[in-house]
Amino acid sequence: MSRTTLAESLDQLLGDLNPRQREAARHGAGPLLIVAGAGTGKTTTLAHRVASLIAEGTDPGRILLLTFTRRASAEMLRRVDSLVARWRQLPGTTPMTGRGVWGGTFHAVATRLLRQYGQMIGLPGEFTIVDRSDAEDLMNVLRSELELPKRDKRFPLKGTCLDIYSRCVNTQKPLEPILKTVFPWVLEQQEGLKKLFAAYTDRKERQQTLDYDDLLLFWHAMTQEPACAEVLRKKFDCVLVDEYQDTNTLQAEIIRGLCPSGEGLTVVGDDAQSIYSFRAATVRNILDFPEQFPGTTVVPLEQNYRSTQKLLDATNGVIALAREGHRKTLWSNRIEGPLPKLVTCLDEDEQTDSVIENVLALRETGIDLRQQAVLFRASHHSLGLEVELARRNIPFHKYGGLKFVEAAHVKDLLAFLRLAENPRDSVSALRILLLLPGIGPRKAAQLVDDLRQAEGNFRVWSDYNPPAAAALHWPVFVTLMTVLSRQTGKPLELGVEIHHVRTFYAPLLEQKFDDAFVRTRDLEQLEQLAGRFDSRATFLNEMTLDPPSSTQDFAADPLLDEDWLTLSTIHSAKGLEWEAVYVLHAADGNIPSDMATGSEEEIEEERRLFYVALTRAKTHLHVMHPQRYYFAARGRSDTHAFSQRTRFIPDELLPKFSTVAARQTHGDRESGLPTSEMTTADIRRRIGKMWA
Repeated sequence: MSRTTLAESLDQLLGDLNPRQREAARHGAGPLLIVAGAGTGKTTTLAHRVASLIAEGTDPGRILLLTFTRRASAEMLRRVDSLVARWRQLPGTTPMTGRGVWGGTFHAVATRLLRQYGQMIGLPGEFTIVDRSDAEDLMNVLRSELELPKRDKRFPLKGTCLDIYSRCVNTQKPLEPILKTVFPWVLEQQEGLKKLFAAYTDRKERQQTLDYDDLLLFWHAMTQEPACAEVLRKKFDCVLVDEYQDTNTLQAEIIRGLCPSGEGLTVVGDDAQSIYSFRAATVRNILDFPEQFPGTTVVPLEQNYRSTQKLLDATNGVIALAREGHRKTLWSNRIEGPLPKLVTCLDEDEQTDSVIENVLALRETGIDLRQQAVLFRASHHSLGLEVELARRNIPFHKYGGLKFVEAAHVKDLLAFLRLAENPRDSVSALRILLLLPGIGPRKAAQLVDDLRQAEGNFRVWSDYNPPAAAALHWPVFVTLMTVLSRQTGKPLELGVEIHHVRTFYAPLLEQKFDDAFVRTRDLEQLEQLAGRFDSRATFLNEMTLDPPSSTQDFAADPLLDEDWLTLSTIHSAKGLEWEAVYVLHAADGNIPSDMATGSEEEIEEERRLFYVALTRAKTHLHVMHPQRYYFAARGRSDTHAFSQRTRFIPDELLPKFSTVAARQTHGDRESGLPTSEMTTADIRRRIGKMWA
């Protein structure tokens, strides 16, 4: 194909893009930063860039596309494949496919690379991955072995210990500064934590298990070791990273290790939406990208396809007050629409009434409940609203809560498979053994040690004489683990393995949970899901790295209504959009949170969080400001304080909002009353006689 024909065909392929999007998609090989404002078609632009690279001759198998969720990766690859299919229909083009692109989350790609190249650093191919809960359990075992909780001063619990460890790893900072800035109440336990983390690292090495952080740590180490780095760099011609504002220090260093000069590197993100510092993400990665990679081309995407111009005028004003950032002004062709409303409420009760009345009023205009969302800074901010919605029989979904694989019964079943896959996985072994009646922590630890000395041969457990309570379970259990470990006979299909585990686990499940029937249905679904996977290792990887977001409700019947209102924290709402959005508690102390005003950096992130909330709305935006907050339940105390409007809407931004008062539910003026001859002056004269 001639260069002229190629250019003409690419113009047709990219014909739906606006000029800035097209500039980003057609960019050459130098480092590229696409600053994609909210609702500006980030995914579309990135997909077209990948398709354009393939059309210009880049081998799809030499393109690495990193995302933060598996769903985002799947959607991106689907769009790329669709675009390449369109390309093949254009006259004069050569046959090609979009399949083969290396797409996935950082952790999924790390797993794939470590399986493929891990032997270069002495990592065996049969390593297993432990999830967050299992990592906490291992931390807790070591915490007890080192007798850290028995000291005079309170030692942090297992979850906090893992948080500290993970923060150190992902920020690549020593323990002491992390404790001083993020966990100051734990500073006195620094020496104990050092011992704990050293033991945790050693135990994982002995067991050949990796936690989430290890996946990135090992990948990072390979990019720093010259021989390994050379192999990895030669594997990819182009590296593209989505949501770059959400990367942490370790992830950014991995990217620099893959593309030290920035050649072939594209990152997409919006510094104004960097809101995950509690996960160790740092806005500095995207802010400092042009300095880290000299010669970077910065392409801002400013045409917004989501919101009306009046909403954008307000949101542009809020983020323009940020201390620093890649400046952009979002604009839209949607000129019509109401001003966003700043709603002043007497208190939280009036806020609740106002939100519900507006939600129902918009519903009557044709905006379904599912097209509306209530957003809040902290989960407990919606509790009053939830009670009233339930009282009025208005269905709602609240986002957050327990993930599917964090449910105890699902973790129990997966532990059987993990132990069969890797008999050195002591966390899974202990979890299973402690399910059996009559077996306590000390005996379980001894059995785990016996298995280790037998090099993973489960037959060693046949010699154990179990207590009477476990006498019926034990021989069946040993046989089950021997079969699952594939030490005898032909390997079973994964669905059959899960069925055998489920059958053995059923009576234990009934003893452990009151709602065993509902939980059993979850395990049946897991058995059906297994048919989609080629191997047990793949199944365990997927369930660990990208679990289903939730399981069905254990406490009540499933929601059967045809419509429902969305309630969500602002963090959970990022990336989503609704026709109408209500932002609760826009009062200083709630937005920004009084727990996040200790530094200028924290306040700036709170500003970005508020900006994310505002930019979820397409047409209708209500920002709610309760003026009065009670210090105790109203039935017990009338002590209260008046709040200040959030500092993120200063007086100069008020003209961009329609400032209204919520309908007063108490003391409304009634019409048609008779006129009295008495005036306020008469009343004051009566009072004056008291002092005469």
